[in-house]
Amino acid sequence: MTIKADNHRVGQASSAPHHTPTQPGPVDCTGTVASLRGSAPTRSTPPSHQRTKGPETPTVTATASRAAAGGPREKCGVFGMYAPGVDVARTAFFGLYALQHRGQEAAGIATSDGQSTYIHRGLGLVAQVFNEANLAPMRGHMAVGHTRYSTTGSSDQLRNVQPYLVETMHGPLALAHNGNLTGASRLRRELLRRGVGLVSSSDTEAIVQMLAAPPDCGEPNGPDWEARIRAFMEQADGAYSLSFMTRTAVFAVRDPLGLRPLCLGEIVGDDGETLGHVVASESCALATIGARFLREVRPGEIVRLDKDGLTSTQGREPLGRGAFCIFEFVYFARPDSQIDTQTVHDVRQRLGAALFREAPVPGADIVVGVPDSATPAAIGYANAAGLPYTEGFTKNRYIGRTFIQPSDRLRRDGVRLKYNPLYSNLKGRKVVMLDDSIVRGNTMGPLVRLLREGGAAEVHVRVSSPPVRHPCFMGVDMARYDELIGHNKTVDEIRDHIGADSLAYLSHEGMVTAVQGALHDRGYCTACFSGHYPLDIEDYGEERQVKLVMQEGAHG
Repeated sequence: MTIKADNHRVGQASSAPHHTPTQPGPVDCTGTVASLRGSAPTRSTPPSHQRTKGPETPTVTATASRAAAGGPREKCGVFGMYAPGVDVARTAFFGLYALQHRGQEAAGIATSDGQSTYIHRGLGLVAQVFNEANLAPMRGHMAVGHTRYSTTGSSDQLRNVQPYLVETMHGPLALAHNGNLTGASRLRRELLRRGVGLVSSSDTEAIVQMLAAPPDCGEPNGPDWEARIRAFMEQADGAYSLSFMTRTAVFAVRDPLGLRPLCLGEIVGDDGETLGHVVASESCALATIGARFLREVRPGEIVRLDKDGLTSTQGREPLGRGAFCIFEFVYFARPDSQIDTQTVHDVRQRLGAALFREAPVPGADIVVGVPDSATPAAIGYANAAGLPYTEGFTKNRYIGRTFIQPSDRLRRDGVRLKYNPLYSNLKGRKVVMLDDSIVRGNTMGPLVRLLREGGAAEVHVRVSSPPVRHPCFMGVDMARYDELIGHNKTVDEIRDHIGADSLAYLSHEGMVTAVQGALHDRGYCTACFSGHYPLDIEDYGEERQVKLVMQEGAHG
């Protein structure tokens, strides 16, 4: 049976009734719920995509948003679970809701009961894509989910929305991916050489097809998914944290450098009995759904979640000390998440304290942070300095969720749409303003002006990370060299550009020491600060620059 719900884009009304075709249909599109029953031998093909005709209301994130205003854009969030007797679709929804900070462009969930597989995907925030009507038909005891910000693949195309769902010789395969493959073009060429058709520009599609139809697949007793994953890992370079679902199990896979976060949890019933297991990008998603944090997926590890519980195998040996993205601690991860046995909030407070030791502001009156990611660092700075921490801005947390386009005048001054100064806290004060990073430099100048308009006598900017001087090719849209203010201007020139009385960044050594804490055996990727990449990215960098230029041209 194929269940098909309303076809719609976020912001577009639709009243098409549910109907049940007489024959099983293909994997369906964004904005639909579809079912795949059985495992009929079919060529593995990407999802088809359908949209209703009519006017489309764009999802507006005004230029006051962090991404549009010049900050680094989040990567993606992945989620997966195997839990018989649990409403997995609803649980996955709340898991993705907790991971919303990792991507705001699109979201999707696929579920399975071992016989039929259901999927619903769409453009927009998690709460915009899903509702009671489209979650209700999504039955099963397994689920994978994804919330997306694109780093490869155009962000406004439905065909790039995850999870990817394809039919294979052994049943449906649904996959969610966080990261970027630095050798994606090579893998795509190999797939095309083998006659595998590709319809999207996302590297995730290449991963799906490599798992669905591996070369020299000698499997007389059915699919050996661990062997397929190992074959993929031997060929793939780059960052990947994966959650994918077959007819019988959910898998979690992490690249040998551990570039992207991925953790495991356990769902426990009221009587203490284990109901199932969960995988998520961050532990905050586990806490939201009431799961117990177990541990992180180790670099190079393959974890299988199925009726036998949790099974671990090593798909590829870890590379050195690893290279976890240090920007997760600086900005991306939610403050309540636990990474490397450390709470992100505590690490950010240490970054702020280290910044004070390196760059105090004599005679300062108060410390304020740019809400919300810089708040812990501002508290750490204030505590170390013996200064009061207070709020300098009131943040409108709903401006990015509106469907109303701002006027040209408001768009040009977008920061005012999101922040307002707190005059009573600022008047006549010598203010230290903390932020976690300055990437393009578009936001900091307007924020400094807002503080001055709010009555601040002086504004001294402190940044709890070093200058961002290099792009990221491992899953973060960190702009290009010509867009990075830290690459093109000196610290003094940036100070003048933003109009601050003084500007100082945390040193590279200070950042790494603060993040490591007592974990001196850990390795981190600091490429966006240092230019030292843990992988060979020369060919990929050139390919990405060309792709970005082509996309810009295509969109006018």
